[in-house]
Amino acid sequence: MRKLLGLVAVLATLLLTGCGYNDLQRQDEQIKSSWSEVLNQYQRRADLVPNLVNTVKGYAAQEQQVLTEVTNARARVGAIQATPELINDPEAFAKFQAAQGQLQSALSRLLVVSENYPQLKSDALFRDLTAQLEGTENRIAVARNRYIKTVQEYNTTVRSFPTNLTAMMFKMNVKPNFSVENEKSISVPPSVDFNKAPPASPTPAPVSPPAPAPAPKPSA
Repeated sequence: MRKLLGLVAVLATLLLTGCGYNDLQRQDEQIKSSWSEVLNQYQRRADLVPNLVNTVKGYAAQEQQVLTEVTNARARVGAIQATPELINDPEAFAKFQAAQGQLQSALSRLLVVSENYPQLKSDALFRDLTAQLEGTENRIAVARNRYIKTVQEYNTTVRSFPTNLTAMMFKMNVKPNFSVENEKSISVPPSVDFNKAPPASPTPAPVSPPAPAPAPKPSA
């Protein structure tokens, strides 16, 4: 009898205050939509990598280590199956995030190396690819921020009373979110300043003329 009364009390509370089931479903759909946009922008970046690497290789083949790092980082990203279930698995989500961070870091190093090759920087294809990359990084930052906000809203609902009872009933757990130590720096897209003038050579110090030799003494 006590258990029955307890169950009735819980059900009454849910009916009086709203179970939040519809809110949870709406927020879950928003997360799925936001996540799809994140994946779409990450894929745009990955698609730029092969052409970017080949273009750099044509002018700076000796930078093999950097080129290999970018290629391997892209391969690690491609090896992760970014299924919808990934956003419900904190461990898989962390691996996906780490792989994307490694690719961004490798691309940043590649762009820094390109500063040493004036002919590469003046190549029209390279300039176009880097412009596309910078635009994609901006879109990634926007998509990530949108995803972060939707997950925060959902997780708050899952943890709040009485919707937490509904979430437990339907096994709707909190979802992993983007979390990095340097969130501010990683959200800044890599860029190359093609208009930067080379550093000026230091002006040599003026050379003082040699002192005149002393006049010879007259002979006795």
